[in-house]
Amino acid sequence: MSRSLKLAALAVGVALAVPAMAADLTAISFGGASKEAQVKAFYEPFEKETGNKILAGEYNGEMAKVKAMVDTNSVNWNLLEVESPELARGCDEGLFEPLDPALFGNPEDFIDGAIQPCGVGFFVWSTVLAYNADKLSGAPSGWADFWDVKKFPGKRGLRKGAKYTLEFALMADGVAPAEVYKVLATRDGVDRAFRKLDELKPHIQWWEAGAQPPQYLASGDVVMSSAYNGRIAAVQAESNLQVVWSGGIYDFDSWAIPRGAKNQEEAKQFIAFSVQAQPQKVFAENIAYGPAKKQAIDLLAPERLNVMPTTPENIKDQVAIDVTFWADYGEQLEQRFNAWAARN
Repeated sequence: MSRSLKLAALAVGVALAVPAMAADLTAISFGGASKEAQVKAFYEPFEKETGNKILAGEYNGEMAKVKAMVDTNSVNWNLLEVESPELARGCDEGLFEPLDPALFGNPEDFIDGAIQPCGVGFFVWSTVLAYNADKLSGAPSGWADFWDVKKFPGKRGLRKGAKYTLEFALMADGVAPAEVYKVLATRDGVDRAFRKLDELKPHIQWWEAGAQPPQYLASGDVVMSSAYNGRIAAVQAESNLQVVWSGGIYDFDSWAIPRGAKNQEEAKQFIAFSVQAQPQKVFAENIAYGPAKKQAIDLLAPERLNVMPTTPENIKDQVAIDVTFWADYGEQLEQRFNAWAARN
């Protein structure tokens, strides 16, 4: 054997003898109680099982930052938690890596819509009407009551953005949940939503991070607010915050891999781990968001299912977010909303 062949054989032998280096994965989420649940259900068990390290970060959903990283080839995030409209739009724009559905098991084992071309939904959540029962003389039953500041005096909390806010405005104006996107897809429907928002504008306190609505409600800064159902459930044991499921909008949060990210195989391994039944069960036990994996639902205690957005009684008067609508119209509606919100 020649010297070069011997060296090549030796190099292969050494490579096989050395275990694969553990990878650091930077996982970016929306933070708060959801991130805490992710640490317990996904990050720590994955680290223990694989030796790979999860570096947890957070953001508020700003896709401009993702686009800038991808465009400049300076991606330092490995995994990103995204809502469905941003996932669809980002996939169309080439911001996320395509994912092979076969990596994650049988699609029939998941809630419909969880497996997408560039992402995998790992929980179902709802944006709902939440209120502080200690601050109100009666209980609101929907978005019409949310807009009724005479019957229910006090400030209102709304997420600072077009998404959800426009749908809620139309429901407050009498549009049935099932008809919301049909109406919002027309110019007259959009104008109608903004006119309804005009009525409430002097009474609105905007929020941007999911942790803010329960804080605003608990302090009495607002008496009602749109909120993520899991953030309210997380503080119900020590407060009198309540949820109205009727008129809520439900969606998936998904894992996506920014295009050009390093350690993609390990990132895919993490996604597959996070949607196994046992980690999904642990996540749902730590925050009141519905599992994307159907088998995990059977593992949950009946009393836990009561606070899940996906039980039949809680979901019956909710509406699924229309991902295609927001992928098509989101940019222009957010621009119009920002201009409207900036005016006195």
